[in-house]
Amino acid sequence: MTRNERSSREMEAQQLVSLTLSGSKNYTTTPPARWLLVDTHEQRVFLVRESTVIIQWPVSTAEVGLDNRENSGGTPPGWHRVAQKIGARAPLGTVFESREPTGEIWYSTWNKDADLQQSDLILSRILILDGLEPGINQGPGLDSRQRYIYVHGTNQEDLIGQPVSGGCVRMINQNIIDLFDQIEEGDLLVIV
Repeated sequence: MTRNERSSREMEAQQLVSLTLSGSKNYTTTPPARWLLVDTHEQRVFLVRESTVIIQWPVSTAEVGLDNRENSGGTPPGWHRVAQKIGARAPLGTVFESREPTGEIWYSTWNKDADLQQSDLILSRILILDGLEPGINQGPGLDSRQRYIYVHGTNQEDLIGQPVSGGCVRMINQNIIDLFDQIEEGDLLVIV
């Protein structure tokens, strides 16, 4: 990417941050000190301090797009908070089931079994999300936490940047570790 392309992308990210803050009825006076913005159109997550993008990473959100309904397979829109961080100090590639480490470590050469390679493993770190907007991502039939919507590492790193998940926000394993170390439980995350 050229310097001009990078500069243009950074300006677009800043515009999206400003637009998101100005359109939010929850945070119109003062931006949160530290928060995350997931852009499903560009397949990026931005770490933002007040209204300035600090860093960004590629992600993969739902193949079916934004959808808050239970069993939709969609990524739920709106404001969330990081309810729980799971996996601190776990090795890169730690496999999680039911939010618990299985004792296995996934490597890209771990298993050449085609079915296993295509499975959607939850790896390295997990950010559990609570929806904050009743009727949007909180409440019966559309609750992000009850839908098990996470930000997490994946065994399908080669698909990052494409909308292919079943609703979660997937990240490259090293990137989710880097993000995990820079945020705290209670930090806000908005999905647009």
